[in-house]
Amino acid sequence: MSAASCLLTEDQFLCSICLDVFTDPVSTPCGHNFCKTCITQHWDVNVSCQCPNCQKVFNTRPELQVNTFISEVAAQFRQSAQQKASSSSSEQQVSKPGEVPCDDCTGTKLKALKSCLVCLASYCETHLEPHLTMSGLKRHQLIDPVENLEGRMCGKHDKLLELFCKTDQMCVCVLCTVLDHKTHDVVPLEDEYEGKKAELGKTEAETQEMIQKRRLKIQEIKRSVELSNQNADREIAEGVQVFTALMESVERSQAELVHTIKEKLRKTEKQAEGFIKELEQEISELEKRSSEVEQLSRSEDHLHLLQSFTSLNAAPPTKDWTEVSVCPPSYEGTVVRAVNQLEETLRKQMKKVELKRVQQHEVDVTLDPDTAQPWLILSDDGKQVYNSDVKKNLPDTPERFDSCCCVLAKQSFSSGRFYYEVQVKGKTGWDLGVARESINRKGKIIPTPQKGYWTICLRNENKYKACAGPSVRLSLKSQPEKVGVFVDYEEGLVSFYDVDAAALIYSFTGCSFTERLHPLFSPDLNFDGKNSAPLIISPVNHTE
Repeated sequence: MSAASCLLTEDQFLCSICLDVFTDPVSTPCGHNFCKTCITQHWDVNVSCQCPNCQKVFNTRPELQVNTFISEVAAQFRQSAQQKASSSSSEQQVSKPGEVPCDDCTGTKLKALKSCLVCLASYCETHLEPHLTMSGLKRHQLIDPVENLEGRMCGKHDKLLELFCKTDQMCVCVLCTVLDHKTHDVVPLEDEYEGKKAELGKTEAETQEMIQKRRLKIQEIKRSVELSNQNADREIAEGVQVFTALMESVERSQAELVHTIKEKLRKTEKQAEGFIKELEQEISELEKRSSEVEQLSRSEDHLHLLQSFTSLNAAPPTKDWTEVSVCPPSYEGTVVRAVNQLEETLRKQMKKVELKRVQQHEVDVTLDPDTAQPWLILSDDGKQVYNSDVKKNLPDTPERFDSCCCVLAKQSFSSGRFYYEVQVKGKTGWDLGVARESINRKGKIIPTPQKGYWTICLRNENKYKACAGPSVRLSLKSQPEKVGVFVDYEEGLVSFYDVDAAALIYSFTGCSFTERLHPLFSPDLNFDGKNSAPLIISPVNHTE
């Protein structure tokens, strides 16, 4: 054995469950070794019989036999360890406050390593040796050192508490079972220990599961806070943008208001200055005539007065100022018009903010050729569709539209929010929106929410309608060239936007979605080439 000891180490004879030298080692069918008690208790606690080392599962619980060779080698390692511990007893620690002292030490009390439930005493390494070497003491039950071993004795009969009364849920001695607990359900402490330990294992597992759930909840809350911070930053940025534009508009409108008022005043002053200049000119001419008249009237020369009087009859030309006046300019409505202009600027900014908000939920959408009506032509990348007026020979599967020129997207959504944009430039007719997965795709279709369709359409170049059942006529300021479609599944909302004008076209509200939704596209009929332009699924432009 000495030769073997040179080659083998104690680590090779440690049970991976209790991390101590093997006691009654057994081997599992997969070749791993454990203490018999350790692996038995492990399988009692767990539902399936599984090797703790390699995780191999055994359909039936293996019958385990003690491996005598490994048991003998482990015993020698244990004995060697005990001898080594005995030889180094001089290095044992002195018992400190809070530690259990050895009951056999005289003078300085050393730290106890084990307590004996039979002797009701605690022992240091030196005084523990008889319990490890003497056959009579080896059968004593040793535990980690504990104080108050007397508490393990029955206070009434002074016997060891080695049984458990399940009726009264208390530890009892042998005499208790024939006296006070005679008819009760009493089992050995070891049996109840195993049961309680299994319960503790289950409780520990449940507790760990609760801890894990709460850790996940913490992560969820932190993620929510992170998203809240992101949303707050985005809202602040958008708010600053709106108010910056508003303040710039206020300053611009104020400057225009002041300029308008001053310009009106300047024109009034210029007109008044012109009138005053004319009047002063006439006054000058009239004063000159008055002076000449006064001089002539003083003349006593009869001939001179009569000869000069004729020229005085021709009075200088003057203007009739009776109806002439300078009216103060009217500033009424100037401020109101400026404020209205501000309101319009604010509305435009808010529309841009709203569109930018829904654009953040952009999804990649491609057309599903398996749903396309046979007259439709799809691009290779699944982003464009138009009507060719030529029917292709395609299988009439349940997924395919056979009469209505429609096609669905491959993607579908059953929660959350999503947004995509479709170019409709150059078309005289089209349908866009979303539809339930279970919609009827055969024969004539009337797209309404009751039938599982939430769409808007263009007919005859300028007739826009929301297919709300009955349809709603839409009055648009301009014809949209790109339409954005936004869906909030939980909110029950489907909204359509004129992307270039950043204007809301129409919203279906209060919708009740109970299944997956597919984006729906219809390029409408070709009409001899008048409506040949394709519908194009376009990437979202996130420019400011």
